[in-house]
Amino acid sequence: MVRIGIGYDSHRLVEGRQLILGGEVVPHSAGLKGHSDGDALCHAITDAILGAAALGDIGRHFPDTDPQYKGANSLALLVRAVGIIHEAGYRIENVDAVVIAERPTLAPHVDRIRARLAGALGVEAGAVSVKGKTNEGMGEVGRAEAIAVHAVALLRRG
Repeated sequence: MVRIGIGYDSHRLVEGRQLILGGEVVPHSAGLKGHSDGDALCHAITDAILGAAALGDIGRHFPDTDPQYKGANSLALLVRAVGIIHEAGYRIENVDAVVIAERPTLAPHVDRIRARLAGALGVEAGAVSVKGKTNEGMGEVGRAEAIAVHAVALLRRG
């Protein structure tokens, strides 16, 4: 049995925080606001894998109302979500994600991000795709006030 899940997340950029995407610190003048470390890429992928297994979403398993997740490492939460889907009998075949941001340019960091995500997901780097796109100046993302991420995951039973 093959299952597909979709994930989405977005966060505002704020001064005084590191920008973390896919567990990698990306040099930038601002970081993503969030209860955890704000890693929208990990959050979207977490939702995609949990959704594919019909096991809810990141908020169900790691609620932002719980103080234990304040400042949490989102890559570590992704590892925990992988454990949840493994317990349910699923394994990850591949993940594809699009990071939408006017700045910074993601291309110089993609290989390191893919490697970090692959390690967290328990797959080879070739099973993880991360692409950077702009929003062509439109909306909050286009004004470089926020970053958004879409992710898709393919799981297989067994």
